[in-house]
Amino acid sequence: MKQNSLYGLIAATLLLIASVGVQVSHAKDQLPAPTGKQVLEVTGMIDATTDGTSAYFDIDQLMALGPKQITTATPWTSGTVNFVGIPVKALLDAVKASGETLSVTALNDYTASMPIDVLTDANAILAYEMDGQRLKIRDKGPLWVIFPFDDDAKYRTDAYLAYAVWQVKLVKVQ
Repeated sequence: MKQNSLYGLIAATLLLIASVGVQVSHAKDQLPAPTGKQVLEVTGMIDATTDGTSAYFDIDQLMALGPKQITTATPWTSGTVNFVGIPVKALLDAVKASGETLSVTALNDYTASMPIDVLTDANAILAYEMDGQRLKIRDKGPLWVIFPFDDDAKYRTDAYLAYAVWQVKLVKVQ
């Protein structure tokens, strides 16, 4: 009987070690902290964070994710405008997002929730530049969700226009 107890103890110990190993393997990846002024916080269902809970970005960190240009007219600008920003998909990849919905919040706390695939299928960007100039708060910056509005009439519907949040400060993955 003592031998069975020993085997039981060994099995329980191995099970405990294995479960600890599984927990360690699910630890969040560490992202570098911003060295410049923070312009964006990403929270929610993400596996890469700055502090174990959220991912924080300055503009240089966002720019390093790879710029993309969208040239389009918007209801809020005059004529066709060249926007430069990071693809939403690149941001989601950087934070290892696993959700299906994004809640995007502006500086004035306006929040729009949208399916992630709506943004990624449209190749939407978080714009930080308009016509060669960095977006300032008075210009709907520092970040603005931009769709290629001229590419498809569906991007000019009320739903997509509501998704075009400006003065973005927070993205929550759900």
